[in-house]
Amino acid sequence: MQTLKANPDRLREVNKDVEELGARVVHQWATLGEYDFVNVVEAPDSATIARVSVALGARGSTKIRTLTALTIDEFLAAVG
Repeated sequence: MQTLKANPDRLREVNKDVEELGARVVHQWATLGEYDFVNVVEAPDSATIARVSVALGARGSTKIRTLTALTIDEFLAAVG
């Protein structure tokens, strides 16, 4: 939060970092409550998300919780 207060544009710079790591920020919200931000990030595979999580988490300025999402069609195909 100190970084964001001093440099609010840092948020968009991190989105560019995510893209350089092979993923893409699709949606992003600032939230009030347990989490400060919610981001929907799209990546070609779980390994890419792991790379993004480790790279951003290693900076020590954020805590990341990853939830893998499937479309309903992907889910039905997996369980069907």
